[in-house]
Amino acid sequence: MGSGATDRTGPRPTLDAIARQASVSLATVSKVLNGRAGVSGPTRERVERLLAASGYAQRDRPPEPGSLVELVVEDLASEWSIEIVRGVEAVARAHGYALSLSALGPDHAVGEDWITGVLHRRPAAIVLQFSALTAGRRDQLRARGIPFTVVDPVGDPPADVPVVGATNTAGGAAATRHLLDLGHRRIAAVAGPLDMRCAVDRSAGHRAALAAAGLEARPGSVVVARFSRADGERAARVLLTADPRPTAIVTGNDLQALGVLDAAAAVGLRVPQDLSVVGFDDVAPARWARPALTTVRQPLQEMAAQATRMALRQHGAGDGAADPARVELATSLVVRDSTAAPGVGAEVGPPVRSHPVADRRA
Repeated sequence: MGSGATDRTGPRPTLDAIARQASVSLATVSKVLNGRAGVSGPTRERVERLLAASGYAQRDRPPEPGSLVELVVEDLASEWSIEIVRGVEAVARAHGYALSLSALGPDHAVGEDWITGVLHRRPAAIVLQFSALTAGRRDQLRARGIPFTVVDPVGDPPADVPVVGATNTAGGAAATRHLLDLGHRRIAAVAGPLDMRCAVDRSAGHRAALAAAGLEARPGSVVVARFSRADGERAARVLLTADPRPTAIVTGNDLQALGVLDAAAAVGLRVPQDLSVVGFDDVAPARWARPALTTVRQPLQEMAAQATRMALRQHGAGDGAADPARVELATSLVVRDSTAAPGVGAEVGPPVRSHPVADRRA
């Protein structure tokens, strides 16, 4: 057990559950739990009552060194980040550590205030979503004996930075192969931001699958967009003006795919009868969508849990096993209701059945 271990008679609710019950963000719950400023009096009292009832001890003074796992996420409002929070918190709680949350700036970088605060808090370990630490900040953390890992980095971190990612290239290829298997030949793509390694790799997988089928991306058939629903819709509106229009669109993430569904509905196209759509990530809204999204599952919680275990092993809280600096967890195609064979009159080709059929999940 870590130095933050406490005696409990049963499992406590997650911070995510407490945040929902209090109708506040995860960041607010973390601030209250760790004695930080920036929370109104009534809100703080409401959250403190829920924390106390759930067996969490609020901190009226800075946490003791080694009692926290620090998680830095891009956006606490995104389903992607929520999955990362759940994975990190599960491992932190299992080892008796509290969870401290911080948010990244718009350039995927941590600010000076964060490094000052984290050196004061001295967490047992740090897990960063996307973020790239400068050499100077890595040196500062190592000098204080604070281990860190990165989940799904933006770029290509140095070889000595432990990283947990997913098989993005294989996932991108699987999405496009699925559409080829159904007979689609006019396949367009909404790619993610090209300053993000995961987006580049997924696009590379898409191109590789087309090439393996003797095809190539048509001019104008790929639009680069941010990982948001609104940007996915805007990109899809561009793609759907092509003549002939695509019969299928693969996307860089599920939020973009939801935007494609919005764009299709706006121009009177039915999914999947007129247009097939494939996402990436398999966050909860993919399952709730109508039609439910076919997508590539990225094991986000497992990635976050693995990154946390790697960092805690460096701190001495785990089993002491050595970890590789780079770990990639497998992606998998999840077939739901947003994909089907091309409609009548569409340009099709023979099915390409050189790969196992994916699992169909609800």
